[in-house]
Amino acid sequence: MDTSAIDRLIAQMHGEMRAAAAALNPGARAQPAGGADFAQVLKTSLDAANATQVQATRLAHDFEAGTAGVNLNDVMISMQKANLSFQQMVQVRNRLVAAYNEIMNMPV
Repeated sequence: MDTSAIDRLIAQMHGEMRAAAAALNPGARAQPAGGADFAQVLKTSLDAANATQVQATRLAHDFEAGTAGVNLNDVMISMQKANLSFQQMVQVRNRLVAAYNEIMNMPV
């Protein structure tokens, strides 16, 4: 089994979590003008999570249909990747909502 794809996904998820945490942390250093835009990082993360969901669904349907070359191990790994990416997006959303609520409760 080739684990390099899993390692790349985990590294990408860690990078996105660091970027999201840096954007949500008001005490963090501001990025230079050429730095990553938070909206773009968030969109890229959502697109990656969606792609893993689509791939997991496709593999599951292919396995159910008995397509040659699709084994249960690949399906289960793909489904776990999709689950992890979804959980990551839920946590980012929760942090964004908490930050929004905190800003809205600030006295003016």
